[in-house]
Amino acid sequence: MSHKRMPKRKAAIAVGGVAALGAAALLLPNANASQDKNDAAGAAGTAKTLKASAASDLSAQLQKLLGDALAGSYYDSGKQQLVVNVVSGDNNIVQQAQKAGAVVRQVENSTSELKAAARTLKTKATIPGTAWAVDPRTNKVVVTADSSVTGAKWNRLQSTVQSLGSGMASLKKSAGTFKTFVSGGDAIFSQVQGGNVRCSLGFNVKASDGSPAFLTAGHCGVAAKDWSDSQNGQPIATVDQATFPGNDFSLVKYNDATTQAPSDVNVGNGQTVQITQAADATVGETVFRMGSTTGLHNGQVTGLDATVNFQSETDPNGVDTVNGLIQTNVCAEPGDSGGSLFTQDGGAVGLTSGGSGDCTSGGETFFQPVTAALQATGATLGDGGGAGDQAGAGAGDQAGAGDQAGTADPSASAGDQAGAGDQAGGDQIGGSADPSASAGDQAGAGDQSGTGDGTGTADQSGEGTGDGSSSLTGSH
Repeated sequence: MSHKRMPKRKAAIAVGGVAALGAAALLLPNANASQDKNDAAGAAGTAKTLKASAASDLSAQLQKLLGDALAGSYYDSGKQQLVVNVVSGDNNIVQQAQKAGAVVRQVENSTSELKAAARTLKTKATIPGTAWAVDPRTNKVVVTADSSVTGAKWNRLQSTVQSLGSGMASLKKSAGTFKTFVSGGDAIFSQVQGGNVRCSLGFNVKASDGSPAFLTAGHCGVAAKDWSDSQNGQPIATVDQATFPGNDFSLVKYNDATTQAPSDVNVGNGQTVQITQAADATVGETVFRMGSTTGLHNGQVTGLDATVNFQSETDPNGVDTVNGLIQTNVCAEPGDSGGSLFTQDGGAVGLTSGGSGDCTSGGETFFQPVTAALQATGATLGDGGGAGDQAGAGAGDQAGAGDQAGTADPSASAGDQAGAGDQAGGDQIGGSADPSASAGDQAGAGDQSGTGDGTGTADQSGEGTGDGSSSLTGSH
């Protein structure tokens, strides 16, 4: 196959060009930027200046070192420092964290107490249109309700949050409704009964057996088995594993074992960002999202281990709950599902799951962590491929893998990069991806009746608002 741009890009440029310009201005000049930090700071007990990726590594180290005394952490992007919360007054604990190079803050709520609050919410307030996660900056569980939570449902949610106490949890409203964004880097398509389904490719990987594959959203893999890189085109890849709800990831194997699937993200205008590793998200860090509907956008991580309760698409009274998600204020729209969330230095962070809002007004957006998806599927990042030399074969340049030869060019104009919104995500506590979770009997999106032709920008109700000739009635 050839690595060609999708017609949807034209519409995305028109509506998202300004936002894409801002994202690219931040991303491209700083790609692979060197880290400026004081390596001797830790020995002196002074907070180190760190890149977000280094802050994430330090947070993981301190988690092992401090154990239950650590109550979360976040990245202060302005000062480029890692801030860690501790609940113990033990000076030894504080000194250990400071010596490692972190800023230490003493807080009231421990991790175990915050998780207990989340369990209470799960038991008493698992309502479609709700989400929750720990915000380490406030040391509280932040609960979000979308516009569909009204009347008795709102009263139930509000009373549950109030029962936890104002020092433990807070409640906020979100515009729009939480939904998955089927319809999404570059587009991938599938034909199902009732119409077409459109998603975005996230990252190219190697499956555990060495065959070339890619990751995308689980609700996309549950919705359809065979995927193409063009509207109504022949399938080029087949779903190998799909998990939704519970988690939201799919492993899709290329049908041609000789496919060369580059490990990069196509950010538009002939520019790519090389993906070199999987990275855990850190609250406060800047991240970039690429999707076929709205293109390139950036924002910040606002919460980890989030739980979101989507309205089930197969059961009017049901809930599709997904745990362990990354919350951001990066926008997304229908069609962006499965698309790449990454860092400027080439870290693969997440796969677009769902949320509320759009790239005009903003909203909440949630992402499946890539590290959890890789662990669950046994896949690895890197150029997929077999013995062949088909640099252009497969959907490798779709949402997370272009065949563009160059890396991000600081001088490149972003004006015609596919626009992409910044969606705010909700804070949630949940587990990481569970490799044993079965998607077979989960109320997923298997009967999506999306009929959009992928050439127009879809609104939150799933109806095309761009130049599409039909609407995506079954979008997530």
